[in-house]
Amino acid sequence: MIPTPEDRHGDFPWWLLVAAGIGAWFLWQILTDDIYTQVLRTLSRGIGITLFVTLVGFAMASAIGLVLAVASLSRFVVLRQLARFYIEILRGVPILVLLLYVAFVIAPAGVAAYNWLRDLVGLDPIRTRDFSLLWRAIIALTLGYSAFIAEVFRAGLQSIEKGQIEAAEALGLNGWLRFRLIVFPQAFRRILPPLGNDFIAMIKDSSLVSVLGVLDVTQLGKVTAAGNFRYFETYNVVTFLYLTMTVTLSLLLRRLERNLRRKYPD
Repeated sequence: MIPTPEDRHGDFPWWLLVAAGIGAWFLWQILTDDIYTQVLRTLSRGIGITLFVTLVGFAMASAIGLVLAVASLSRFVVLRQLARFYIEILRGVPILVLLLYVAFVIAPAGVAAYNWLRDLVGLDPIRTRDFSLLWRAIIALTLGYSAFIAEVFRAGLQSIEKGQIEAAEALGLNGWLRFRLIVFPQAFRRILPPLGNDFIAMIKDSSLVSVLGVLDVTQLGKVTAAGNFRYFETYNVVTFLYLTMTVTLSLLLRRLERNLRRKYPD
Protein backbone atom coordinates (compact mmCIF):
# COMPACT_ATOMS: atom_id res chain seq x y z
CA MET A 1 0.00 0.00 0.00
CA ILE A 2 1.42 3.38 -1.01
CA PRO A 3 0.93 5.93 1.80
CA THR A 4 -0.69 9.22 0.97
CA PRO A 5 0.96 12.55 1.89
CA GLU A 6 -1.42 12.78 4.84
CA ASP A 7 -0.29 9.34 6.05
CA ARG A 8 3.40 10.21 5.70
CA HIS A 9 3.43 13.68 7.19
CA GLY A 10 0.15 14.02 9.04
CA ASP A 11 -0.65 17.18 7.05
CA PHE A 12 -3.41 19.22 8.60
CA PRO A 13 -6.10 20.09 5.99
CA TRP A 14 -5.64 23.86 6.16
CA TRP A 15 -7.53 24.23 2.90
CA LEU A 16 -10.56 22.68 4.56
CA LEU A 17 -10.27 25.06 7.50
CA VAL A 18 -10.20 28.05 5.14
CA ALA A 19 -13.11 26.66 3.11
CA ALA A 20 -15.09 26.01 6.30
CA GLY A 21 -14.46 29.58 7.42
CA ILE A 22 -15.69 31.01 4.13
CA GLY A 23 -18.67 28.67 4.21
CA ALA A 24 -19.51 29.72 7.76
CA TRP A 25 -19.39 33.38 6.69
CA PHE A 26 -21.75 32.68 3.77
CA LEU A 27 -24.06 30.72 6.05
CA TRP A 28 -24.13 33.63 8.50
CA GLN A 29 -25.02 35.99 5.65
CA ILE A 30 -27.79 33.66 4.54
CA LEU A 31 -29.24 33.36 8.02
CA THR A 32 -29.07 37.06 8.91
CA ASP A 33 -29.67 38.85 5.60
CA ASP A 34 -33.27 38.95 4.37
CA ILE A 35 -32.28 38.92 0.70
CA TYR A 36 -30.01 35.90 1.12
CA THR A 37 -32.69 34.13 3.16
CA GLN A 38 -35.32 34.72 0.50
CA VAL A 39 -32.99 33.55 -2.28
CA LEU A 40 -32.07 30.40 -0.34
CA ARG A 41 -35.72 29.62 0.30
CA THR A 42 -36.39 29.82 -3.43
CA LEU A 43 -33.32 27.88 -4.56
CA SER A 44 -33.75 25.13 -1.98
CA ARG A 45 -36.69 23.84 -4.02
CA GLY A 46 -34.22 22.86 -6.74
CA ILE A 47 -31.91 20.81 -4.50
CA GLY A 48 -34.21 17.80 -4.72
CA ILE A 49 -34.23 17.96 -8.54
CA THR A 50 -30.44 18.29 -8.67
CA LEU A 51 -29.94 15.28 -6.39
CA PHE A 52 -32.61 13.24 -8.20
CA VAL A 53 -31.04 13.87 -11.61
CA THR A 54 -27.58 13.01 -10.27
CA LEU A 55 -28.50 9.87 -8.31
CA VAL A 56 -30.76 8.34 -10.97
CA GLY A 57 -28.46 9.30 -13.84
CA PHE A 58 -25.35 7.99 -12.09
CA ALA A 59 -27.00 4.72 -11.06
CA MET A 60 -28.11 4.02 -14.63
CA ALA A 61 -24.77 5.16 -16.08
CA SER A 62 -22.89 2.84 -13.70
CA ALA A 63 -25.05 -0.14 -14.67
CA ILE A 64 -24.59 0.54 -18.39
CA GLY A 65 -20.89 1.28 -17.88
CA LEU A 66 -20.30 -2.05 -16.13
CA VAL A 67 -22.01 -3.92 -18.96
CA LEU A 68 -19.93 -2.01 -21.53
CA ALA A 69 -16.71 -2.71 -19.63
CA VAL A 70 -17.42 -6.43 -19.50
CA ALA A 71 -18.39 -6.41 -23.20
CA SER A 72 -15.18 -4.57 -24.14
CA LEU A 73 -13.18 -7.36 -22.45
CA SER A 74 -15.27 -10.14 -23.98
CA ARG A 75 -13.68 -12.90 -26.05
CA PHE A 76 -16.30 -12.22 -28.73
CA VAL A 77 -15.03 -9.66 -31.22
CA VAL A 78 -18.53 -8.38 -32.09
CA LEU A 79 -19.23 -7.46 -28.45
CA ARG A 80 -15.84 -5.80 -28.12
CA GLN A 81 -16.33 -3.72 -31.25
CA LEU A 82 -19.88 -2.68 -30.35
CA ALA A 83 -18.73 -1.62 -26.88
CA ARG A 84 -15.77 0.36 -28.26
CA PHE A 85 -18.02 2.04 -30.84
CA TYR A 86 -20.45 3.18 -28.12
CA ILE A 87 -17.69 4.34 -25.77
CA GLU A 88 -15.62 6.25 -28.31
CA ILE A 89 -18.61 7.97 -29.93
CA LEU A 90 -20.27 9.05 -26.68
CA ARG A 91 -16.99 10.21 -25.14
CA GLY A 92 -16.43 12.46 -28.14
CA VAL A 93 -19.68 14.40 -27.76
CA PRO A 94 -19.81 17.30 -25.25
CA ILE A 95 -22.40 16.76 -22.52
CA LEU A 96 -24.27 19.95 -23.43
CA VAL A 97 -24.50 18.93 -27.09
CA LEU A 98 -25.61 15.43 -26.08
CA LEU A 99 -28.24 16.94 -23.80
CA LEU A 100 -29.71 18.99 -26.65
CA TYR A 101 -29.45 16.08 -29.10
CA VAL A 102 -31.30 13.70 -26.81
CA ALA A 103 -33.92 16.30 -25.91
CA PHE A 104 -34.73 17.49 -29.43
CA VAL A 105 -33.65 14.66 -31.75
CA ILE A 106 -33.65 11.29 -30.02
CA ALA A 107 -36.70 11.92 -27.82
CA PRO A 108 -39.00 13.00 -30.71
CA ALA A 109 -37.70 10.10 -32.82
CA GLY A 110 -38.39 7.71 -29.96
CA VAL A 111 -41.92 9.04 -29.54
CA ALA A 112 -42.53 8.66 -33.29
CA ALA A 113 -41.30 5.06 -33.22
CA TYR A 114 -43.44 4.34 -30.15
CA ASN A 115 -46.51 5.81 -31.83
CA TRP A 116 -45.86 3.68 -34.93
CA LEU A 117 -45.89 0.56 -32.77
CA ARG A 118 -49.04 1.71 -31.00
CA ASP A 119 -50.77 2.26 -34.35
CA LEU A 120 -50.19 -1.38 -35.19
CA VAL A 121 -52.30 -2.43 -32.21
CA GLY A 122 -54.85 0.39 -32.52
CA LEU A 123 -53.92 2.44 -29.44
CA ASP A 124 -53.99 6.24 -29.17
CA PRO A 125 -50.67 7.97 -29.89
CA ILE A 126 -48.74 10.07 -27.39
CA ARG A 127 -47.30 13.53 -27.97
CA THR A 128 -43.65 14.49 -27.85
CA ARG A 129 -44.34 17.00 -25.09
CA ASP A 130 -45.60 14.14 -22.95
CA PHE A 131 -41.98 12.98 -22.75
CA SER A 132 -40.75 14.87 -19.67
CA LEU A 133 -37.80 17.22 -20.15
CA LEU A 134 -36.51 16.01 -16.80
CA TRP A 135 -36.21 12.44 -18.08
CA ARG A 136 -34.70 13.59 -21.35
CA ALA A 137 -31.98 15.29 -19.30
CA ILE A 138 -31.44 12.18 -17.16
CA ILE A 139 -31.15 9.97 -20.24
CA ALA A 140 -28.60 12.34 -21.80
CA LEU A 141 -26.43 12.39 -18.66
CA THR A 142 -26.75 8.61 -18.41
CA LEU A 143 -25.57 8.07 -21.97
CA GLY A 144 -22.70 10.52 -21.68
CA TYR A 145 -21.36 9.34 -18.34
CA SER A 146 -21.83 5.63 -19.05
CA ALA A 147 -19.04 5.86 -21.64
CA PHE A 148 -16.61 7.41 -19.16
CA ILE A 149 -17.60 5.05 -16.35
CA ALA A 150 -17.14 2.08 -18.69
CA GLU A 151 -13.47 3.02 -19.07
CA VAL A 152 -13.11 3.28 -15.29
CA PHE A 153 -14.59 -0.20 -14.84
CA ARG A 154 -12.49 -1.63 -17.67
CA ALA A 155 -9.25 -0.32 -16.18
CA GLY A 156 -10.19 -1.70 -12.77
CA LEU A 157 -11.08 -5.13 -14.14
CA GLN A 158 -7.87 -5.32 -16.15
CA SER A 159 -5.80 -4.42 -13.08
CA ILE A 160 -6.57 -7.76 -11.42
CA GLU A 161 -3.63 -10.15 -11.71
CA LYS A 162 -4.19 -13.08 -14.07
CA GLY A 163 -2.80 -15.44 -11.47
CA GLN A 164 -5.82 -14.91 -9.25
CA ILE A 165 -8.18 -15.66 -12.12
CA GLU A 166 -6.24 -18.78 -13.01
CA ALA A 167 -6.34 -19.90 -9.38
CA ALA A 168 -10.12 -19.42 -9.35
CA GLU A 169 -10.40 -21.47 -12.53
CA ALA A 170 -8.34 -24.21 -10.90
CA LEU A 171 -10.84 -24.26 -8.01
CA GLY A 172 -13.62 -24.92 -10.50
CA LEU A 173 -15.33 -21.52 -10.37
CA ASN A 174 -17.24 -20.58 -13.50
CA GLY A 175 -16.97 -17.21 -15.22
CA TRP A 176 -19.78 -15.58 -13.22
CA LEU A 177 -18.44 -16.77 -9.86
CA ARG A 178 -14.91 -15.66 -10.75
CA PHE A 179 -16.25 -12.22 -11.60
CA ARG A 180 -18.51 -11.91 -8.53
CA LEU A 181 -16.19 -13.36 -5.90
CA ILE A 182 -12.67 -12.63 -7.13
CA VAL A 183 -12.46 -9.94 -9.79
CA PHE A 184 -15.15 -7.35 -9.02
CA PRO A 185 -14.61 -6.98 -5.22
CA GLN A 186 -10.92 -6.19 -5.75
CA ALA A 187 -11.54 -4.01 -8.79
CA PHE A 188 -14.19 -2.00 -6.97
CA ARG A 189 -11.73 -0.84 -4.31
CA ARG A 190 -9.42 0.39 -7.03
CA ILE A 191 -12.06 2.15 -9.10
CA LEU A 192 -13.80 3.83 -6.15
CA PRO A 193 -11.73 7.08 -6.32
CA PRO A 194 -12.27 7.72 -10.06
CA LEU A 195 -15.87 6.57 -9.76
CA GLY A 196 -16.40 9.06 -6.94
CA ASN A 197 -14.83 11.79 -9.07
CA ASP A 198 -17.32 11.02 -11.85
CA PHE A 199 -20.18 11.25 -9.38
CA ILE A 200 -19.02 14.66 -8.19
CA ALA A 201 -18.59 15.75 -11.81
CA MET A 202 -22.16 14.66 -12.55
CA ILE A 203 -23.45 16.83 -9.68
CA LYS A 204 -21.83 19.81 -11.37
CA ASP A 205 -22.85 18.79 -14.89
CA SER A 206 -26.44 18.36 -13.69
CA SER A 207 -26.57 22.16 -13.80
CA LEU A 208 -26.67 21.83 -17.60
CA VAL A 209 -30.26 20.57 -17.40
CA SER A 210 -31.21 24.20 -16.80
CA VAL A 211 -30.91 24.80 -20.57
CA LEU A 212 -34.05 22.65 -20.94
CA GLY A 213 -35.91 24.65 -18.31
CA VAL A 214 -35.70 21.91 -15.66
CA LEU A 215 -36.12 23.63 -12.30
CA ASP A 216 -32.87 22.59 -10.65
CA VAL A 217 -30.72 24.87 -8.48
CA THR A 218 -29.12 26.60 -11.48
CA GLN A 219 -32.37 27.25 -13.32
CA LEU A 220 -34.06 28.60 -10.20
CA GLY A 221 -31.02 30.82 -9.67
CA LYS A 222 -31.32 32.19 -13.20
CA VAL A 223 -35.04 32.85 -12.78
CA THR A 224 -34.56 34.43 -9.35
CA ALA A 225 -31.73 36.70 -10.50
CA ALA A 226 -33.74 37.79 -13.53
CA GLY A 227 -36.65 38.68 -11.26
CA ASN A 228 -34.94 40.50 -8.40
CA PHE A 229 -31.77 41.70 -10.20
CA ARG A 230 -29.75 40.57 -7.16
CA TYR A 231 -27.17 38.68 -9.18
CA PHE A 232 -24.45 38.92 -6.53
CA GLU A 233 -26.53 37.45 -3.73
CA THR A 234 -28.29 34.89 -5.94
CA TYR A 235 -25.22 33.38 -7.50
CA ASN A 236 -23.41 33.43 -4.17
CA VAL A 237 -26.15 31.14 -2.87
CA VAL A 238 -26.01 28.97 -6.01
CA THR A 239 -22.25 28.57 -5.58
CA PHE A 240 -22.64 27.89 -1.86
CA LEU A 241 -25.16 25.10 -2.46
CA TYR A 242 -23.07 23.34 -5.11
CA LEU A 243 -19.88 23.63 -3.07
CA THR A 244 -21.65 22.27 0.00
CA MET A 245 -22.76 19.20 -1.95
CA THR A 246 -19.50 18.54 -3.79
CA VAL A 247 -17.03 19.25 -0.96
CA THR A 248 -19.05 17.21 1.55
CA LEU A 249 -19.25 14.28 -0.84
CA SER A 250 -15.54 14.55 -1.67
CA LEU A 251 -14.62 14.35 2.02
CA LEU A 252 -16.91 11.36 2.56
CA LEU A 253 -15.41 9.52 -0.42
CA ARG A 254 -11.88 10.27 0.77
CA ARG A 255 -12.69 8.90 4.20
CA LEU A 256 -14.24 5.78 2.68
CA GLU A 257 -11.18 5.30 0.50
CA ARG A 258 -8.86 5.51 3.54
CA ASN A 259 -10.99 3.03 5.45
CA LEU A 260 -10.89 0.58 2.55
CA ARG A 261 -7.12 0.93 2.26
CA ARG A 262 -6.71 0.12 5.94
CA LYS A 263 -9.18 -2.78 5.89
CA TYR A 264 -8.03 -4.26 2.57
CA PRO A 265 -4.37 -3.27 2.02
CA ASP A 266 -2.93 -4.16 -1.39
